[in-house]
Amino acid sequence: MTQLPTAPAVATAELTIHRITARPVLVPLALPLVTAGGAVDKAPLVLVDLETEEGVTGSAYLFTYTPRALAATARQVEELTPLIAGQRVAPLALAERLAAAFRLLGRPGLVGMALAGLDMAAWDALAKSQGLPLYRLLGAEARRLPAYNSKGLGMIGAVMAAEEAVALLAEGFQAIKLRLGYPTRAQDLDVAAAVRKTIGPNPRLFVDFNQTLTLAEAKHRVPPLEDFDLEWIEEPLPWDDYRGHAAVAAETALPIQQGENCWGAGDFDKALEAGLDAVFMPDAMKIGGVTGWQRTAGLAAARGVQVSSHLFPEISSHLLAATPTAHWLEYVDWAAPVLAEPFAVTDGVGRPSEAPGIGIAWDETAAKRFAAEI
Repeated sequence: MTQLPTAPAVATAELTIHRITARPVLVPLALPLVTAGGAVDKAPLVLVDLETEEGVTGSAYLFTYTPRALAATARQVEELTPLIAGQRVAPLALAERLAAAFRLLGRPGLVGMALAGLDMAAWDALAKSQGLPLYRLLGAEARRLPAYNSKGLGMIGAVMAAEEAVALLAEGFQAIKLRLGYPTRAQDLDVAAAVRKTIGPNPRLFVDFNQTLTLAEAKHRVPPLEDFDLEWIEEPLPWDDYRGHAAVAAETALPIQQGENCWGAGDFDKALEAGLDAVFMPDAMKIGGVTGWQRTAGLAAARGVQVSSHLFPEISSHLLAATPTAHWLEYVDWAAPVLAEPFAVTDGVGRPSEAPGIGIAWDETAAKRFAAEI
C-alpha cells in the first residue's frame, strides 16, 4: 500500500509542470445508493496526477457520476498537458490562463471538471512542496468539522431505511442524510417518520430530493416535513431553478439547501440574487477546485451564508477549515478503496489531514484492480 508523503527536508521554492495524467477507475460501493434520480453501485472516479520537473506530484480525483463519462473526462484532463507543460505551479495564474483558453467553449461540464482536477492537484503539489497541509497553506488552522454520514439511506422504504439509519449512526456519527422523492407525499412522510422515530430526537437528519420535484409538488411535500426536525431540505427542484427554490423556501421554516451543481462563484451569485442566502453547499469539483471554492467562500462570508461541502471529504475538510462560515462536512467513503489512507470521521467530527498537501496517495494495487475498461 502506498504511503502518504512526508514533508521534504527543504521546501521547494518553485515547481514546473511536466504533465498531467488521468486514470479512470470504477470502485464498488460498500453500500449501493438508490436515489429518486437513479441508482449508484460503483463510483466512477478519475485519478489525477500533476507531475512536476522537480519530482513533486500533486494528486486529486474527480467523480463523473456515470461510467459513460469516464473516458471523456480522463481524455479532457490529459489534453490539458500541452496548455500547461513548462509553466509554474501557480494555481491562481493557471486558472486565469485556462479560463481564457476555454472562454469561447465555456467551462461547465467536462471542461470544468478537468480544470478543477488540475486546480486541486496543483494546490496539492504546491502544499507538498512547502511541507504543509493544504489548510495551512491557505492560512487556516485545523478545525473540528461536524460531519454527517451520507453514503446510504437511499430509496429503500420505511422499514429498511429505519434499520440502515441506525447502522450509519453506529459508524461514529450524530448526523445522517435521507433521500426522499417517493411516488407520493404519503410515502415520503412515512419514511421520514420511521427514521426519526427509530433514531430518536437527538441525531441531526438531512433530506435530499435530488432535483426530482416540480415547484407545485415541492410546495406540497416540503412543509409537512417540518414535523421531523430536519437540518435542511436539499434540491427539491432542478438545481438551476433558483427562483423556484426561493419560492419553496418561502413556504417553509426549513432551510433549502442548494449548490452542489453550481459551476463556479457566478452560479452562487445567482442563488444569492434569488434570495437563497441561508445555506449553500458547493462541490469541490464543480465549483472550480480550491480556487473556485475560495472565491465562493469569500462571497458567502460577506453575506453570512453557511457553507457545507458536497462529496470529496478529503479536500473539502481543508477547504471548510479555511471557510469563515463553515457549516457541515458531507462524508462518503466512495474513494476509500483506492486511497492509501482513507478519510476518517471520529465521534461525528472530521479533521483535515496533517500530511503535506491534501493527504491523498493512491493504493496502487487497488487502482490497478479497479481500472476501468474504456
